[in-house]
Amino acid sequence: MLELKGKAAVVTGATRGIGLAIARALAGEGARVVVAARRADEVERVAAALGGGALGVACDVRHAEQCERLMSQAVATCGRLDVLVNNAGLGVFAPVEEMSLEDWHRQFETNLDGVFYCCRAALPHLKRNGGWIVNIGSLAGKNPFAGGAAYNATKFGLLGFSEALMLEVRHAGVRVCCVMPGSVATDFAGGADAGSDWKLHPEDVARVVSDLLAFPERALPSRIEIRPTRPPRKG
Repeated sequence: MLELKGKAAVVTGATRGIGLAIARALAGEGARVVVAARRADEVERVAAALGGGALGVACDVRHAEQCERLMSQAVATCGRLDVLVNNAGLGVFAPVEEMSLEDWHRQFETNLDGVFYCCRAALPHLKRNGGWIVNIGSLAGKNPFAGGAAYNATKFGLLGFSEALMLEVRHAGVRVCCVMPGSVATDFAGGADAGSDWKLHPEDVARVVSDLLAFPERALPSRIEIRPTRPPRKG
């Protein structure tokens, strides 16, 4: 079990939705949270609201040098790094023939490259005391759907990356898990999410992350799926 009091956690994409809920949950358990997202004003606002010495660091995960700086600032300020939650993500949904090259690349750069950059920068620090890497994936990483080819490809890739990384670092004391939510009531797809009472809430995913970190050291849940209990019936 990872006692979070006095530990340091970096959460990317932490100013809204699932990332914000995770940051709040970890801070509530005593962790010093490093809030990361692209806009400096937003990360500073969220860090101030979290309290507990939370730190806001502007970081666009599409750029390796910014991810390196994020981890360096986290360790310089907190003195350690124990948890990395890779939550920053992007979804653009369109048929393949209508998908712009820019939108294709943005999704891969955010959803896959960004996770690689953050993990690569964090691992030397995580190995010092042992810790967790939690990658927030999606059930779209195993269930393809029309119009989601680019997003599906990044989430299928994220699952493969997570499980390979888990095998690489488990004996170094770093546990890796891919958390795969189904439909979550957020503004992820852009705009208000009306008629979404049946969907998961961001706090549901945050609870999964909190529970995961509480597992005894001998136990490694490497893939967790969570879905709405009663989605609309099809047909």
